[in-house]
Amino acid sequence: MVTCEPMETTDRKTLDMRPGDVVRVHQKFQEGEKSRIQIFEGLVLARKHGSEAGATFTVRKVSLGVGVERVYPLYSPNVTKIEIVKRAPKVRRAKLYYIREKADKEARRKMKHEFLKNKTVSLGEKPKEAEEVAE
Repeated sequence: MVTCEPMETTDRKTLDMRPGDVVRVHQKFQEGEKSRIQIFEGLVLARKHGSEAGATFTVRKVSLGVGVERVYPLYSPNVTKIEIVKRAPKVRRAKLYYIREKADKEARRKMKHEFLKNKTVSLGEKPKEAEEVAE
């Protein structure tokens, strides 16, 4: 697991985070007088603007069946730590935006399968109402 601590810009510049990697981003939130750290773990879809000052990366996760994406500035002081949890073996694209449609299509396929499974009646069975009327 590779980590990147708060203000070490040299580490962030050389951080080898690529699309397809699963990362855990620790972000600091200020709520009134208190501050807390929230962790967001997901798949890196894109990394933009290389290692320059305005560099960003997009992270996507599915939470309660809904896809959530966040775009983080690489050098933001609010991003306290970036951990690379899992490396992608081989990715053939620089931007993985097609994952959005792929996930939606898979969810629709699962819903359709469940709907059809609940509606089908096997050929050898009679519906319950027909059996009660026959007796």
